[in-house]
Amino acid sequence: MIRQRLSPMLIGVAVLAGCATDGTGTSAETPRAAVSGNLYVQADAALAARQPEKAIALLKSASVAHPVDKKPWVRMAQIRFDASQYGEAISHAQEALARDPNDTLAYSILAVSGLRVASKALADLTRKNNLQGSVRSEAQDLAKLLRTSLGEEVLVSTRPAPRTPVRKPATQTAAAPSRPAPAPAGGSPFDVLK
Repeated sequence: MIRQRLSPMLIGVAVLAGCATDGTGTSAETPRAAVSGNLYVQADAALAARQPEKAIALLKSASVAHPVDKKPWVRMAQIRFDASQYGEAISHAQEALARDPNDTLAYSILAVSGLRVASKALADLTRKNNLQGSVRSEAQDLAKLLRTSLGEEVLVSTRPAPRTPVRKPATQTAAAPSRPAPAPAGGSPFDVLK
């Protein structure tokens, strides 16, 4: 009697176990790591063939296969950064940081991309002579924050460093005179950031 009750249950378990394998003794679901690894290889090949959009599409597929993995997001951020697409680089870096808040490469991409966007906006505003009022004071506050973060008194030096004269032997011919560094146009401290 027990055998008659257990036989259908054992057959059902065996059938379910058979459905979970592909006949090779492994799970029917292909290991995601192997699929993602293949996508990374294909993305690298696309980058080598100068097809960054194809590489981005492959990395997005990898991010769907592994929603908690930071690696595809960091790689997409790096691709966008290298292409000077800083807005998308920032977005992808933030996705990577949402998955791993300690990733220093993602932080670096985020910081440098943000600074490049900000310096371009400041240069455009300065060129149009519209950098005044609260925007100007905010820019000065940010410059001060950068100076203290970097430990520098001046972010970009507008004056060349003093040079000590070097005496040349009398047997050498005279060299062409050196050109001085150009002075910033308009007198704005942000002109040298262009």
